[in-house]
Amino acid sequence: MPGTRKLGRPTAHRNAMLRGMVTFLIENEQIETTVTRAKEVRSMAERMVTLGKKNTLAAKRQALAYITKREVVTKLFDVTAPRYADRNGGYTRIYKLGPRRGDGAEMALIRFVDVKFDAKDSKKDDKK
Repeated sequence: MPGTRKLGRPTAHRNAMLRGMVTFLIENEQIETTVTRAKEVRSMAERMVTLGKKNTLAAKRQALAYITKREVVTKLFDVTAPRYADRNGGYTRIYKLGPRRGDGAEMALIRFVDVKFDAKDSKKDDKK
């Protein structure tokens, strides 16, 4: 598919990485990664939300073929997709965070729009 980034990985590794990141994004509503990976994850995550909005058996099977966890597909079709029923794309937003300490790679936070996050909740999760 022209226009995709190779991300320095063989095709199978890249596809597996993107599948895992999209699954994690839908499961947790946000992830922190590099900017280039976030841009690739955004396209696939938005494609999955569009499948979720169709809410047909064929769409569920297509989502199950890409997303690695069955409960995440259930969340996609029951919670995430209905949230964006009246929205025509643009389900995710990328926030640039600055360079990573180790190698200076530009980091970003990708999250779904219209989702409220509490700073207190994230700090509690870090302590556990």
